[in-house]
Amino acid sequence: MIRHIPVLLKEAVELLQCKSGGIYVDCTLGAGGHAEEILKGSAPDGILIGMDQDENILKIAQERLREYKERVRLVHGNFSDIKEIVKNEGVEMVDGILFDLGVSSYQLDDKERGFSFMYDAPLDMRMNKKAKTTAADIVNSASEKELSEIIFKYGEERFAKRIAAFIVRERERKPITTTLQLSDIIMKAIPARFHAQKIHPATRTFQALRIAVNRELEILEKSLLDAVDILKPKGRMCAISFHSLEDRIVKRTFQRLEKGCICPPRIPVCQCGIRPSIKIITRRPITSGDEEIQMNPRARSAKLRAAEKI
Repeated sequence: MIRHIPVLLKEAVELLQCKSGGIYVDCTLGAGGHAEEILKGSAPDGILIGMDQDENILKIAQERLREYKERVRLVHGNFSDIKEIVKNEGVEMVDGILFDLGVSSYQLDDKERGFSFMYDAPLDMRMNKKAKTTAADIVNSASEKELSEIIFKYGEERFAKRIAAFIVRERERKPITTTLQLSDIIMKAIPARFHAQKIHPATRTFQALRIAVNRELEILEKSLLDAVDILKPKGRMCAISFHSLEDRIVKRTFQRLEKGCICPPRIPVCQCGIRPSIKIITRRPITSGDEEIQMNPRARSAKLRAAEKI
């Protein structure tokens, strides 16, 4: 069984202010690390609803959390359906919600999933294996313009147009079906003088394709809004992001919900009637310390933001 220590574990659980009898939702269960601490913090009778779109990782979490089975409800699903999932569990409002965004170490290290350019594997990248679209589908069917936009928007890759052109040229010769095949194309597309950067040249493109395959950014803002709706007053929500696009969505959504009113500044009295719904707890995101980063380099980019329902 995988005993993965999740990123910003202590900080996230403390911000949730877990209590006995509380009901908590882990929207991205992973291997169950955060969930286990939430269950400890809400002992002896707190309830955890955990969801994940990866059936394999749900089985790992189930094993890890077996001693808490009376207090755990695990669901195969996506956090875009958080309201429906919670309602189906007979719950209307909850005390805390956690989003741990990004890909788990288990998924990255599973060679067959195709998330990493470190192994030669099918170009898949689906978190939910029942989803139809794979990374190979996008790479081999999207137009050059579409590919360029995906790589630039989701990967913030300066060489997006050049990489897209190289991909299209290569797929005309033969389909691009494996991670190393795509990684080699990206290496050729990016000028050699930029290869010696801190991150591998293929990192941003692989990130972009993963986000596109799983529609990660499309569903994030709506899911955050839905999560606030089912929070009890004084209930808290935490979101851990791993790249600037995710963090920007979390930050701006929290700011909008805290502000409430959307009337133009020139209008002296609010006409829209929208009231603030949360209070931001973390004015600046919490990041991992040197010790955690040394133990887990993936923690380097993590940012934790928290808010409380008014």
